[in-house]
Amino acid sequence: MLISGRTPGRAPGLTPGTPLQRLLDGTMRPGAVGWIGMRPSRHAPMQSAFEAVLREADGVGSDHYRGRSGTRQVSLIGRENLAAIGAFLGRDPAPPELLRRNVVVQGINLLALKGRRFRLGSAVLEYTGDCHPCSRMETLLGPGGYNAVRGHGGILARVLKTGTVRIGDAIVRVEPEEAELA
Repeated sequence: MLISGRTPGRAPGLTPGTPLQRLLDGTMRPGAVGWIGMRPSRHAPMQSAFEAVLREADGVGSDHYRGRSGTRQVSLIGRENLAAIGAFLGRDPAPPELLRRNVVVQGINLLALKGRRFRLGSAVLEYTGDCHPCSRMETLLGPGGYNAVRGHGGILARVLKTGTVRIGDAIVRVEPEEAELA
């Protein structure tokens, strides 16, 4: 299945077989889910969970974004990014509930999933963009919070195949051959 006129699993605009495309297609170590959270309503505190159902065309089952924009069904951030944000603010890693992302992963560079599909637990997702900070970061993280998150806010994804994600599950890039079947 083609999405946006591109081959699934390939970075947009690159010719297959070029040195850069080969590097982008290179081996990628899987990551792991370390935290799951949902926002029951717009400004409500995040609720931590052990698992969440990710549904096609709907997103995270009990998150307030469910059923809305197809590009923002699931938000993900790396634990490594939380440490960087905390360092930029001169403190310990930022607590995941303050960043208001649905899933915290570790051991994988989420930006390496750009233009790709990936498996999160038993669900299959597709990268749809970077997750930029909102103005609430100044309130939630304090002065400088917005700028601390810039470039470290994680990614957004659309659910292509319904599944469940649990703490400890793997996050793995889906290879181009598998993307055709997903």
